[in-house]
Amino acid sequence: MLLLAVAVLSTTGYFGYLVWTDDSCADGVTRVQHECVGVTDGSYVFTDDLGPVTARIKEENDSVAGKNPVTVALMIPLVSDAQAERREMVEQVQGAYLAQHRANLDSGHQPPVRLVLANPGKGYGQWRRVADQLARSAKGKENLRAVTGINISITNAKDAVGHLTAKLGIPVVAGPMTADDIANTTAEPDGFPGLARVAPSNTDQANALTFYGADIKPAESLVIEDTRKNDNYISTLREAFARLTKGAPHKPESFESPEDFNQEGNLGGEFQRMVPGICNSPARTLFFAGRPVQLRLFLVALANRKCDKPYTVITGSHASTLMVDQKFEKEWESLKWNGGTTVRYTALAHPDAWGPQSTASTGGSKEAMADLAGRLTEEATKQPERIGPASLRDGRVIITYDAVSTAVAGIRLETDSSGRMPGLREVALSWRRLHNDIRVDGASGWICLDSNGNPHNKAVPVVHLDPDSRNAVLDAVAWPLGHAPDINCSIGA
Repeated sequence: MLLLAVAVLSTTGYFGYLVWTDDSCADGVTRVQHECVGVTDGSYVFTDDLGPVTARIKEENDSVAGKNPVTVALMIPLVSDAQAERREMVEQVQGAYLAQHRANLDSGHQPPVRLVLANPGKGYGQWRRVADQLARSAKGKENLRAVTGINISITNAKDAVGHLTAKLGIPVVAGPMTADDIANTTAEPDGFPGLARVAPSNTDQANALTFYGADIKPAESLVIEDTRKNDNYISTLREAFARLTKGAPHKPESFESPEDFNQEGNLGGEFQRMVPGICNSPARTLFFAGRPVQLRLFLVALANRKCDKPYTVITGSHASTLMVDQKFEKEWESLKWNGGTTVRYTALAHPDAWGPQSTASTGGSKEAMADLAGRLTEEATKQPERIGPASLRDGRVIITYDAVSTAVAGIRLETDSSGRMPGLREVALSWRRLHNDIRVDGASGWICLDSNGNPHNKAVPVVHLDPDSRNAVLDAVAWPLGHAPDINCSIGA
């Protein structure tokens, strides 16, 4: 409770009085700077869009109450002013719920799973408050043993991961996080002790593009890069594209997006002024190192170019947001204008990568993809009131499902036959065991973690935006090492 002094001017003069105002939104959720942040078991609904799937999480949590469940937290911002980001938030919660539900249906393995939603605020602005709240759950009867999610590669998210792992000793399994510098490496193996990742890094994605055969010609390439600070996704994507285009005849064209990357600012006009120079350059392939809102604005400006030249725009995995961006809906046809624009990006997951038509013999599981697709159909199509509208096409449901499934796999690996709850350190060490015959058969592909907790040679779907079907169409499944893993998913092979 906050005690506030309120001044009132009456006809007799100035006087003050005291009132009480409640700063809590619900049990475990506090109002901070006009937003509700904190942790809920599904009792509190952060937004109306999250209502159906939050109710399912609460129902699932109630079903395992009293059965000594382990708690797994999904830590992602859960409130946004941006329509596309709100849609992605819902999809990630849906993916987490589907993983929890699947784990609890498997009664032969213990412990059952309790899922909580942890909202660190917009841009992870209240991450410290929420991380410390999760630490109390790890020490208490809730048995919190892993935090999943971490969906945006920015400085605040990096600080949150560092605090959770290095300071609090809480294992983390990141979902749609691709920045190279939020990871353990051979050079720095203990930067984030207990961190595991299920998505290929920006460097792995760039390497996969090269081996895919994108026919990258530096002499005909140009990088378009965002110089905004405190964004690890952008900075490591810039570095990856700089390596791919080494020897390009022109320096990158740069711009700076607003602090809130969901805002457009005045970049529409800036991109319009940039395009004539692109037309006059020898570039045919444009590498875009930026976020999806800025990508959309750039594509609009490029479509209205005066030169009749075809272009290929290559970018990173966050481009999948265009699949759920209502503002992009009216821009699909513009990809056909003035010679045509092919937009190609490396996705974190795609439903066709391991769908019925897949012919790959290793690196992924058609059964895992079919299982997830079937569960989504049952929950979202046959019973639309269950988790709300859902789709696999932008990959957010898939990659979050795999992140939670990986956390559960590690926890259960360390749970003995007596049902004794493993400690935080035991869970953190379990990540290095998740390869070879006890890999995680993720719906996004095999998840074989190396000794640093990074996915080894993880499948990278290469897709392009098709204006006719208005969808992201799979071109191929590519590999960071240039080939699929062996049948055992051997690290180093």
